[in-house]
Amino acid sequence: MNERVLVADDDTNITDVCRRYLEREGYLVMTASDGLEALELWSNEKPDLIVLDLMMPHKDGWQVCKEIRQAEDIPIIMLTARGEEQDRLMGLTLGADDYLTKPFSPRELVLRVRAILRRVRHIQPAPSAASELTIKYEDITIHVGKRRVEVRGQAIDLTVTEFEMLHLLASHPDQVFSRSQILSKLWDFSYEGDTTTVTVHIRRLREKIEPNPSEPKYIKTVWGIGYKFAGEANP
Repeated sequence: MNERVLVADDDTNITDVCRRYLEREGYLVMTASDGLEALELWSNEKPDLIVLDLMMPHKDGWQVCKEIRQAEDIPIIMLTARGEEQDRLMGLTLGADDYLTKPFSPRELVLRVRAILRRVRHIQPAPSAASELTIKYEDITIHVGKRRVEVRGQAIDLTVTEFEMLHLLASHPDQVFSRSQILSKLWDFSYEGDTTTVTVHIRRLREKIEPNPSEPKYIKTVWGIGYKFAGEANP
């Protein structure tokens, strides 16, 4: 079954180019020209990934992303025309998995879409013992095949990128990963973006899993290098 991608941007030149390149790769593409239309298509058509422009009529990308994130963790790639760090950080903080700054290469977009959807396919439940694999650290349980995380017995919602980042770190306890290493392992290609992406995702992860995010117990910062996962593994 071909995966479905929603491209939301009020610039028809951008949506037309994105559609052409994505359809060439075998994706089914739908387009929206404003935030309200994007929400309607998301609700009715159930796409597998959304490419979402920040600056759109009626509802901007921030509002759309916030509403979608309240309902599900569908992958979202944000587009920003201004290229300002504040815009990128806002999009990531609201739960976007990735971002591209305009003007961008359509081939780069295809690579980002392919990488994120590959991760989604990789973590789908499989009819095998692997689907029951769990990783346990004190009060955190990661159900790998089911892509579910429980903290102190309560299920928490993680985006695709947040889950993969947690899984990577928890699968290699005490191993230090630089921000660039995390990007390359999750995106599977040479990532040209700002490593601030990792910093924001780590902050969101800590807010969701740590008893005290300002003094993290599990995801430790190794100053000048990156991050590692600490904690006592349960048998």
